[in-house]
Amino acid sequence: MELKDILTHPFTWGLLLGLLIAGFLWKAGFTARRNVSRELKRVEGEMKDLQNHLNTQLKINASGNETLQRELESLRQQNETLRINNTALQQKPGRAEQRQLQIYDAAVRIMREQAPGFAPAWEKASRQAEADLDAADSGLKKLVRKVIPSLGNSSPAASQQPLLVNDETHD
Repeated sequence: MELKDILTHPFTWGLLLGLLIAGFLWKAGFTARRNVSRELKRVEGEMKDLQNHLNTQLKINASGNETLQRELESLRQQNETLRINNTALQQKPGRAEQRQLQIYDAAVRIMREQAPGFAPAWEKASRQAEADLDAADSGLKKLVRKVIPSLGNSSPAASQQPLLVNDETHD
């Protein structure tokens, strides 16, 4: 058997054709494996980068939340301190006397307008001034009275009532 006979034999052609196809398939598989390996490394690198980014973001959020919690706790403590100070200032000695003085001041002004010299008018004016001051202890009147005490004591009802004139005092 010569080389020429072997090359012309159909089995040889089939074997060579099969080896050629197998070679192409092996090359395609090798290339595909190499591409998959590269893609896997790239995806693992991206995943590692994303995980690092996520960890960094979570650390930033955690520190921001801790800062907000500390600030919130500080504001709560300040609020409680201010509430206690406000209560203590309202219980301060002399506050009741100052309130009574404001009531008497408003009552005297009302009394002068209504009827100078009459005790019943004084009692009525005193009760009215006390009611006005109780009403002024809440809302906008309270703020106005604290800023300018003389403005907060006048009552609109007193300014609308007619003046009583005692004829006996005008001799």
